[in-house]
Formats: sequence, C-alpha cells, structure tokens
Amino acid sequence: MTLTTLLLLIIIGLCAGVLSGLIGIGGGIIMVPMFVLFLGISQHNAQGLSLAVMLPPVTLLAVYNYHKGGEIDWKIAIIVSLMFIIGGYFGSKLALQIDQRVLKKIFGGLMLIVALKLLFSK
Repeated sequence: MTLTTLLLLIIIGLCAGVLSGLIGIGGGIIMVPMFVLFLGISQHNAQGLSLAVMLPPVTLLAVYNYHKGGEIDWKIAIIVSLMFIIGGYFGSKLALQIDQRVLKKIFGGLMLIVALKLLFSK
C-alpha cells in the first residue's frame, strides 16, 4: 500500500465518520463514491468495503452521544436494526447478481433523487 493510498483511506474514513456523527450519513453516500472515484475500486467492492468498515464500530461513540442526549428510541432502533440485517442480507445477494455498470447507475440515480428532494423540499 502506497502512502498516497493510505492517506486517501484516512481521509475517506474521517470524512465518513464526521458526516455520520454530524448528519447521520457515511457509508453509501460518502465512502462508496470516494472508493470508486479516488481509489478506482469496483462498485461491488466499494459497497462491500463500506459495509465491512461499518461492521465493527457502527458509529458506537456517535450513538452513545445521541443516547446520552435522550435522542434515541431504542424500541424503534431495535426493530429497524433487525429488519436492516435481513434487508442487508437479501440486498447484498441481489447486488452481486447485477452488473456493476447497472449497479452504478442505480446507485447514482438514487443519490440524485435524494439530492433533488433535499434541495427542493421546504
């Protein structure tokens, strides 16, 4: 691993972590595009890496801060988390069956829709 690659990985991780703690985003919206654009990683690999990066910490300290502030409804979090696990399993199975060029278009289209909604909503 080159020093440049190491620095890019550090920057990607810090950006994703700060944005995750600040506004609740990180994996798909930050890491996946950065892996693809700056490191030349395939879409499938970038998505897998994003999930692998989030596996150990899953923003533990950020969740702790929100919990301390009384901002987490744990019943909702547990239900959504369990469904997220199931959905993630089936979604990853499906993603691996889709050509990476098509997957990039699906990913980009979804990001565009979300961006437009955020930009033009009241």
